Amino acid sequence: MHIHCFYNMVFVHFIYFIVLLCFTGSRASKEDLELPQFDFHTIATATDNFSSRNKLGEGGLGPVYKAKLTQEESIAVKRLSKHSGQGVEEFKNEVTMIANLQHRNLVKLLGCCIEGKERMLIYEYMPNKSLDFFIFDQNRKVVLSWQKRFDIIMGLARGLLYLHQDSRVRIIHRDLKSSNILLDDELMNPKISDFGIARIFRNNQSEAKTKRVIGTYGYLSPEYAIDGKFSVKSDVFSFGVILLEIISGRKNRGFHHPDHYHSLLGHFEVLRCIQVGLSCVQKLPKDRPEMSSVLPMLSNEGVALPQPKEPGFFTERSSVDIDTIIGEGRSHTGTTFTITMVEAR
Repeated sequence: MHIHCFYNMVFVHFIYFIVLLCFTGSRASKEDLELPQFDFHTIATATDNFSSRNKLGEGGLGPVYKAKLTQEESIAVKRLSKHSGQGVEEFKNEVTMIANLQHRNLVKLLGCCIEGKERMLIYEYMPNKSLDFFIFDQNRKVVLSWQKRFDIIMGLARGLLYLHQDSRVRIIHRDLKSSNILLDDELMNPKISDFGIARIFRNNQSEAKTKRVIGTYGYLSPEYAIDGKFSVKSDVFSFGVILLEIISGRKNRGFHHPDHYHSLLGHFEVLRCIQVGLSCVQKLPKDRPEMSSVLPMLSNEGVALPQPKEPGFFTERSSVDIDTIIGEGRSHTGTTFTITMVEAR
């Protein structure tokens, strides 16, 4: 199927069919979305029957493949793992979350494939892979000049501001990390991806709490990791970690320094971007700035920067300490804790 012909297809009420075909027991909302569908044969052919040579990586839902619709046109296919215990719910969540979002710094969802037990999401293809592919590699990091790193920081900030403030609903991503920031082909513009565990905040809701904490150690805010509380400030914390990783080229998790035992968050001194990052990763949510304040702080040298307080996870904890925290979270909140280990693609 040629992509241009595909775009001219008559749109169907995709979410409605998901409700009927996939998600027994749930009801369609009044905001059912229209999303084009690909057939399984087209995707299987385009991925060379899901060949390992075309595998781009492994996400929370399952593997992601590069697919060539034509010689010039490629897409990315996220295939739901048949062994994923929570995959169907996360699949539904990702579709309903981003199908109507339009922003240059969010990855674009092009369609889906639902046939039999197959569940796949079709995205625009990002040939430069993810941010961690560059910033943590000694050879590839030289491609990113300071100006390019700053452009990536600004693009990420704009995309996050859109989710928190400018989209039709307020969206908390909950799993921001360098491997979820994809880079496009020409200017390496950043695009936020992987909305499988994102949540919508409606009306005047400012904070929520969950007994099931899911995320990536090193990017989780203290209040979310320990108490299951999340808000826009949880995403701000993760943004601050990514900002510091972009500047330093070092991972927050596993950072070591010969002169002290601080984590990456406790290592930096005050410069503009570093100070903004440290402001975002402050321990208490009330001390972190809104994204509407972060953008001016980054782009306008005339804006006074607040002196950041102690960051969350300022001191690197041993594995014993981490187990203690998780154990305390379970005993007091009933939290189950799922941690994703980050590896460069």
